[in-house]
Amino acid sequence: MPAIALVAAGTRLGLSLGRVFGSHGFDVALIARSAERLGELTGKLAAEGIDATAFSADVADRAALTAALDGAAARFGGIDVLQYSAPYVRVGDSWMTGVLDVTVETLRPQIEGSCYGAIAATRAVLPAMTAAGSGTILYTTGASAVVPTPWAGAVGAAGAALHNWALNLNGALAGKGIYVGHVALGAWIAGTPGAPADATPMEPDEIARIHWDMHAARGPAERLVTS
Repeated sequence: MPAIALVAAGTRLGLSLGRVFGSHGFDVALIARSAERLGELTGKLAAEGIDATAFSADVADRAALTAALDGAAARFGGIDVLQYSAPYVRVGDSWMTGVLDVTVETLRPQIEGSCYGAIAATRAVLPAMTAAGSGTILYTTGASAVVPTPWAGAVGAAGAALHNWALNLNGALAGKGIYVGHVALGAWIAGTPGAPADATPMEPDEIARIHWDMHAARGPAERLVTS
């Protein structure tokens, strides 16, 4: 069976991605730093008849992340799809840093999460995908990666770097049978704590199906998702 590795898998979109890809016959490797979260996810997917295995790793620990993906490939006989959810890293008392407050210190952890982790994860799976002549890599960020958003200055800059790299990577790998896509979420995911009262959230299963459609169609290279 094909396998998908979900890096920085969460209890909303991560669960839905596992459910949607699992319903299409995929085994699921779940990678996150929280053992409690991983246990919850694997339990829920197993209850739906999906073969899911947890691998604990923090995306900021590149050696551990690589080891987790190597373990997932060994467990499932390879990774056919890599999905990387770029995490927002809390700096001080806030999840977001406005553009006028961006410093090296506030940007560095976002770059670590969005870019360095994505690069490490990609390099862990890319040799086998290249050898096989097939594979899909999907990166998921907030919409600030492609739409200037002053209140998300740091995460937007980090996401924009990942967006640029993803598009270039897609072009470089197209002739090798590997598709790379970037999903920029311009909508709140239903159930996210702290969502504005006037928000129109999207169900995580709906967002997960967009990821599936990009994988199945192998294009376009980027998708801005709005509610």
